[in-house]
Amino acid sequence: MSAQPIHIDDEDSGTGRRLPFRQSLLATLGLCFVTILVGLDQSIVGTAMPTIAAELNSFDLYAWVGTSYLLASVITVPIFGRLGDFYGRKPFVIASIIIFTTASILSGMADSMLQLILSRGLQGVGGGMLVGTAFACIPDLFPSAAVRLKWQVFLSSAYGIASVVGPSLGGFLTEYYGWRSIFFVNVPISLLGLWSIWQYLPLIRYPHKQVIRLDWVGAVLITLVLGSLQFFVEFLGRYGMSWNVVMLGLVFILFTLLLFKWEAHCPYALIPLELFRIKSMNVLFLLSLLLGFTLFSLLFYIPLFLQGGFALSPNEAGILITPLVVCVTVGSILSGKVVTSLKRPNHILYAGFVLVLVCILGTIFSNREGSSYVFMAYMVLGGVGLGMIMPNLTIFSQEVAGKSNLGIATALVQSIRMIGGMLGIAVVGSLVNYLYATGMVRQIGDKIPPDSLQGLFDAQVLVNPVQQAALQAQAQQIGVGDIQFWIDAGRETLVAAIHSGFWIVFALTLLATVWVYRLPLIDLKDKKTDKQKGV
Repeated sequence: MSAQPIHIDDEDSGTGRRLPFRQSLLATLGLCFVTILVGLDQSIVGTAMPTIAAELNSFDLYAWVGTSYLLASVITVPIFGRLGDFYGRKPFVIASIIIFTTASILSGMADSMLQLILSRGLQGVGGGMLVGTAFACIPDLFPSAAVRLKWQVFLSSAYGIASVVGPSLGGFLTEYYGWRSIFFVNVPISLLGLWSIWQYLPLIRYPHKQVIRLDWVGAVLITLVLGSLQFFVEFLGRYGMSWNVVMLGLVFILFTLLLFKWEAHCPYALIPLELFRIKSMNVLFLLSLLLGFTLFSLLFYIPLFLQGGFALSPNEAGILITPLVVCVTVGSILSGKVVTSLKRPNHILYAGFVLVLVCILGTIFSNREGSSYVFMAYMVLGGVGLGMIMPNLTIFSQEVAGKSNLGIATALVQSIRMIGGMLGIAVVGSLVNYLYATGMVRQIGDKIPPDSLQGLFDAQVLVNPVQQAALQAQAQQIGVGDIQFWIDAGRETLVAAIHSGFWIVFALTLLATVWVYRLPLIDLKDKKTDKQKGV
């Protein structure tokens, strides 16, 4: 017999609430299915992206498949984080699963890169709703920080399992069933999650004295700020500091100033600026931004590094990337066991960032002749490091923000991480495209007749055998001969370009490591026992 949904209005912010253990477990398992959706989507698409860009013949839009998802997510996360605080999170979790599933089906049916980008944007709306509401359900169910950390392992493990399966599953499905199958695999997971959430997750509302109103003007301004930022970064990489790019930068600054001015005077602000006056929150926000830059740059460009630069198949690349994401679970479990016993829990962040730095350096110094096992060892270190960082940034922010801002604080940490990811994908992508094109111009020089074999200047030829065959036929017609030499030169150029992009990632991760020292001590030890708190 499935438990009926429980509607709770907490007068004491949940400190005395106790749900039946069975319902708590099944509700958490439902949230785990939701976490699997997010983790799978972040790890499975990257492995398939080189093939997608090649088949849809739009390598210049490579980064937009990731940034459209992240941009939509960033916009919706704070909106539904705040709505969840007001109305309870369950209705929005259910709606987000439906939207995410619909968008996954549309992505799998896309016939052009533009359709895929738009579908991924809709998927980002669903993903943003999931992040903004589902991740804040755990502190609703388990108000005690010590108990919450134990249950958080379920979500971390679910994310890790999805991340483990993601790269290898993405490579396998892409190679044997086509890239569209990576989106359709979301459907059965979504249905399981929808049923579990509907049946077992209680609707928990907290009392609010103020009139419940949503800051739609703030939402529009957030959209304009992030949209103008995305276009500025994208066009800066393509066209340099031209007058229209400068104008885009000024538009971004203008919208940012308007956003902060509006939010400062809005009585029902979508983004409570008082959170930014808390030193600990400011440090956590910056760390989340830098972590997002690092995380999504690695997830999106290591597959291109392996497939385009090292000439590996999607399946082979997925196997090499798997340790990076599988060990996120290992790091999360290790962190959950030791962080509450540390005198200074902040130190767990130092350990995590140092391991990620070693991973990035290892990737930068990897080459086509290097050992696969050594590369996988670097991925293991990076995964463990990320597992030590990600859940703790969320837990720390929840402790600092307090119960009244629980949802929006959780949402802001997640959305700022996505902003970092959006910037990482765009900045690294723009740099890689520029360095590859200019590098090939230097490689070829006057060795090939001008305006011939233009396909060599587009990196998608490195992952598209059909395009390579067409280019070979064209080369024979003009008397150039075998193009394999130029394909190999292109691979070396792409590897060097991605290495340069990863040096930026390394520098920002090093900044994050240093910045941890500015975080005041976070105390995770409860003053009351779990029994006294009713958990």
